[in-house]
Amino acid sequence: TVRRSHRFYCIHRENTPVAKMVNVPKTRRTFCKKCGKHQPHKVTQYKKGKDSLYAQGKRRYDRKQSGYGGQTKPIFRKKAKTTKKIVLRLECVEPNCRSKRMLAIKRCKHFELGGDKKRKGQVIQF
Repeated sequence: TVRRSHRFYCIHRENTPVAKMVNVPKTRRTFCKKCGKHQPHKVTQYKKGKDSLYAQGKRRYDRKQSGYGGQTKPIFRKKAKTTKKIVLRLECVEPNCRSKRMLAIKRCKHFELGGDKKRKGQVIQF
């Protein structure tokens, strides 16, 4: 339905799903830059590595924090987003290639890797 309010048009959507489960297969045939052609790729979810204690910013922060005087830098408290963007890590399964690349997909609340596919018209069994 479209409502007119003052000078703006407001579009209200009804019966739209709020959060959709994203299910990605564990293998995918896609282009490999190193091979120069489509190859099967192994799909995993990217995870951030452990923060290094020896990175310049961390060393500077620890030095500033040491001694008397409490917290020296602001602590961020106004988080706006409730989800993160999912990043897929694609690895070529060709034995002498094994090149890896990242592929970002949209935001989602629920992400699943290699789950069961939904079939239309299937009888639900308990």
